[in-house]
Amino acid sequence: MKNKPKILVAMSGGVDSAVVAALLVKKGFDVTGAFMINFQALPDELCQTSSGGAFTGRSVAETCWTGDYQDALRVAAKLGIKLLKLNFVKEYQETVLKYMYREYEAGRTPNPDVMCNKFVKFGAWLDKAREMGFDKMATGHYAGVREKQGKYFLHTAKDQNKDQTYFLHQLNQDQLSRCLFPLEKYKKDKVKKLAKKWQLPVANKEESMGICFIGEVPMKKFLINKIDQHHGQVVLSGGDAIAEHDGLAFYTIGQRYGLPRQDIKNDKTKALFVVDKNIETNELIVGFDDDPKLYKQTVMLKNVNWISGEMTKVPWRGLVRLRHRQPWQKCRILKVLTTGEMEVKFAKPERAVTPGQFAVFYKRKICLGGGEIV
Repeated sequence: MKNKPKILVAMSGGVDSAVVAALLVKKGFDVTGAFMINFQALPDELCQTSSGGAFTGRSVAETCWTGDYQDALRVAAKLGIKLLKLNFVKEYQETVLKYMYREYEAGRTPNPDVMCNKFVKFGAWLDKAREMGFDKMATGHYAGVREKQGKYFLHTAKDQNKDQTYFLHQLNQDQLSRCLFPLEKYKKDKVKKLAKKWQLPVANKEESMGICFIGEVPMKKFLINKIDQHHGQVVLSGGDAIAEHDGLAFYTIGQRYGLPRQDIKNDKTKALFVVDKNIETNELIVGFDDDPKLYKQTVMLKNVNWISGEMTKVPWRGLVRLRHRQPWQKCRILKVLTTGEMEVKFAKPERAVTPGQFAVFYKRKICLGGGEIV
């Protein structure tokens, strides 16, 4: 390929990014890998190996990411490409961790993956790639970028179970113009087959989940040393106090709570769920799964981002997703206030609409953007 575009591939040490690098090498691009260090302040007992076991006896700053880095090195060596090691710990601390702590402290449930994509992966990383002279940055996200008449569109992935556009909805035109998502048209099982076919060293590696760059750590255990425990009463939806909670920060709307309880209405023992939080009285409100408090049909959004750069005309009808992998739901945007907040009404009441999470809009297979639930 003449004048081969220079591509920086963000390599996490996992299967998806390894296959992305291999695909681009095979297509003749000038590929360089980069392993990004973003988090290294976790206590030893919370630091997990890629196989799920805890590291012991070594500093977290070294070991939390060492295994993944070594895997990325092996993939780069197999493909014959250079692997850079770049540090973004400061950027992650300032734009993601502080946001998480602030939101949880206020009783909301934030989404660190959304902010991580906006400010770190497609903010600091992308800026560094440009500074180093790369034309594009490629990642292992399951999504697509389409360009039409100078406009860039965020397209959903072929593998709807893996589609990650929900987490990418805060991106803008400039960011999309510099991104490559080569896995758009691949399903996860195909990606695994390609990794084995090409004998990539991580072909059999298990997929990591959990908090962005932190991993599978119980949220309460992660937050406990950062957020004060403001104990308060656990109250049934009807008003009776039944227990004490450790702090509203450690609970989210819709999560199961405690032991099942007798439902007098139908004489059955049923599970309890968190249905609301009263921030002013520091009360955690729980009820059964059919409790009206657990369902909302109208919500307000703030900090709404439109990927196109232009707000859609209101009133608007389309589809919305309130969490990753949720089936699309019909909705209407009713009005926009002078403050910029937006009123959205769902076609039917939605369960566990959670302040701090995001409502993301779609039209056919295009992700239009979204905003934070107030």
